Amino acid sequence: MKNLASCKPSEFIAQTVKIKKVAAKWVEELDLQAIRNRKQEYKTCPEDASPEERAAIIRANAALEKKYAMENASELFDRAFEKYPEDTLAILALSCFVEPKDVDKHPISEYLGCLTEMMNSKEVLSFFSLLASLKTAQINI
Repeated sequence: MKNLASCKPSEFIAQTVKIKKVAAKWVEELDLQAIRNRKQEYKTCPEDASPEERAAIIRANAALEKKYAMENASELFDRAFEKYPEDTLAILALSCFVEPKDVDKHPISEYLGCLTEMMNSKEVLSFFSLLASLKTAQINI
């Protein structure tokens, strides 16, 4: 199955335009910024802390960071798959050059294989990371 990591440049450009239209709505629905902006409480290190105390606080904060990341990922999953499954599937389908109305004509294994291929493509990830950073920086292209 063709996907964004395995298509021709001309196909990539045309398909990303199609995806952008659905993705803009999806990102707004999911309210990703609210998930990213959640207040997270970390332990502070007193100035007079011993090296052992500092190391313990650093380990505790690393564990908190993992916990927050898992909570955020879980919330994202719930929003994407429970609240907005149609738009989630539409983006996945379009990423594999399938029209959203035809999403069920292929087994999920094909989509997951393509998703894995795209996630393992440094170039595809870099492209979308760049777009996300431009959007976060409020730079409109």
